[in-house]
Amino acid sequence: MKFHERMRSLRKEKGMTQKEMAAELGVGYRALQCYEYNERYPDALGLVAIADYFDISLDYLMGRSDVRDYQRSEDYDRT
Repeated sequence: MKFHERMRSLRKEKGMTQKEMAAELGVGYRALQCYEYNERYPDALGLVAIADYFDISLDYLMGRSDVRDYQRSEDYDRT
């Protein structure tokens, strides 16, 4: 599954519209549409924000893995 397919699938799992998801992620409605229509990708910080929001790995988000979870290092500080 590719990034745009994952984005659509994850949004639908939450039962959200594109407008709701865009507001939740802090991006424009058109930007979210572009992600889901495979017209463009978010920048690196945007990808991390999306992965954090859904609590998934970047590899899963980008379609490089089918494993949603990832190991967080206990000494990793997100601040």
